[in-house]
Amino acid sequence: MMRNALFGLVLLAGSAVTPAPVLSPAGQAPVPLPRIIALRPQGAQQGVDFQWKGRLAPGKTIEVRGVNGDVRAVLATGPEVEVTAVKRARRSDPDEVDIRVIEHPDGVTICAIYPTSRRARRENYCGPGESHNNTENNDVKVEFTVRVPAGVRLAGATVNGDVMVESLRSDVLATTVNGSVEVSTTGYAEAETVNGSIRAAMQSTKLPNRLDFRTVNGGITLDLPEGFSAEVEAQTVNGDVSTDFPLTVQGRFGPRRVTGRIGAGGPRLSLQTVNGSIRLRRAM
Repeated sequence: MMRNALFGLVLLAGSAVTPAPVLSPAGQAPVPLPRIIALRPQGAQQGVDFQWKGRLAPGKTIEVRGVNGDVRAVLATGPEVEVTAVKRARRSDPDEVDIRVIEHPDGVTICAIYPTSRRARRENYCGPGESHNNTENNDVKVEFTVRVPAGVRLAGATVNGDVMVESLRSDVLATTVNGSVEVSTTGYAEAETVNGSIRAAMQSTKLPNRLDFRTVNGGITLDLPEGFSAEVEAQTVNGDVSTDFPLTVQGRFGPRRVTGRIGAGGPRLSLQTVNGSIRLRRAM
């Protein structure tokens, strides 16, 4: 499930840290180790510093993990996933930031890896669903663009930048810390940030057991389809909660906290912010 890729980000003196992925359940075969297949790929298009193309089966995941810079995703016009990146900097050397491609059983992970500081306690690294990057005042920005075929899941993450996902036909996980998230997809989506707003438009009514949308400083707006059903938990501190859908209240109800059911209920939809309002809107 996509939720296994959901992570928390902790900032430690310019670093981004994510926990290790969930281990395989007992009794199952161990997951093979990921394989790094490219460092600094050659043959990129003119005007870009990195390019990767490949085919992934429907249900597999293309994961793109940056640190400084935006992640933008659009629908691919063909069957191949394509990831390009542009590096920019004012004082640091862009060539010191590697972009690595890692194949694994669930798909492909592509990461920006910054040079490890001589004072660092551990080396910068990246793997499926996890990474550690201590940038130590390195100002290189890596702007990723991802072209995603229908059915291929997207996990897009950065720390200082926006995640913008437009008109996909698959499930989406979008995460940042200092930036906003915007998603539109025919599948379902999850999103998390700290300093930024979240806006997501989903067309799917087939959801996993739980969907999470979380921020601290920003509002949350979801555009949901007709026939949408969920158990809703929506909470804010400085803001209000509103919905276009009839909602059967269960437990607490107020301008800043709502627990209730939309439609037939079922999956749990959790929305949390501190400084911002929450809007559940009927898709036009």
